[in-house]
Amino acid sequence: MKSVLFTGSSGQLGFACKEIFPSKFNSLFTSKNAQNESCFLDISNEQSIKTALDRFRPDVVVNLAAYTDVDVCEKSPKVSKEINLEGLKNLCNNFDGHIIQISTDYVFDGESGPYLEKDKTNPISVYGKHKLAAENFLIENRSKYSIIRSNVLYGNVKSKACFLAWVVGSLSSSQKINVVEDQWGNPTSVYSLARFISFVVKNSVYGLYHYADKGIMSRYDFAIMIAKIFKLNPSLIRPIQSSQLKQWAPRPMQSGLLTKKIEQQLEIEPRTVETCLLDIRKKLAS
Repeated sequence: MKSVLFTGSSGQLGFACKEIFPSKFNSLFTSKNAQNESCFLDISNEQSIKTALDRFRPDVVVNLAAYTDVDVCEKSPKVSKEINLEGLKNLCNNFDGHIIQISTDYVFDGESGPYLEKDKTNPISVYGKHKLAAENFLIENRSKYSIIRSNVLYGNVKSKACFLAWVVGSLSSSQKINVVEDQWGNPTSVYSLARFISFVVKNSVYGLYHYADKGIMSRYDFAIMIAKIFKLNPSLIRPIQSSQLKQWAPRPMQSGLLTKKIEQQLEIEPRTVETCLLDIRKKLAS
């Protein structure tokens, strides 16, 4: 049985991996926020990395650690670089096995999405630039690597960072919300992505891949779909333009990821956004 160490496992994707991985692999979930000393790992600190790796000796490292607040990254590039780029380099300096890096559609400019793996990258934000630099570092320096790009992750309704949790929580309280209608992508369940990561680990799949659920839509359309599936009032949702939010960092507007590569090479058919939302609703009801 393979041993898998996860960094940054306190986020919503880590939450999903904790549900899926333990029955299939010998797994250790670490985080900078962990209270348990044996599960603490700060990827910005090489000694912390060495301690965790020496203790667990994994076959695979799945790097979920990332600073994903793109507006803070734009204001504080040093913070973004320390985690999103230098943290990965620290891992690579101390581990020579299979490393899996979770990346993003923010490596594209959003002018002509959705995108294939072979399409030209052109990040327009500090966050996107550091995530692309991390990809390039792996490609240039490692052979046993997997880069998985995804976008618009959701699923852990207990997470404050989850779009699904925000929409359901707001509408359940009869609160009106504004959602942008000019940012496009394919919302992806963290459970779907966790299952794909499991496949990559089990089968030692190397290279660059896109994973996203099927359904390119605006954030507004996604919010309307959430409202209908969770039997909430969609009239509480008002469409707005991104310019009205005055966000600090630029976003790739016409984005999204195409999954032809995994469909053809790995025979994996992503499920639809609607199906994944229905599954989450059933999970919450059980």
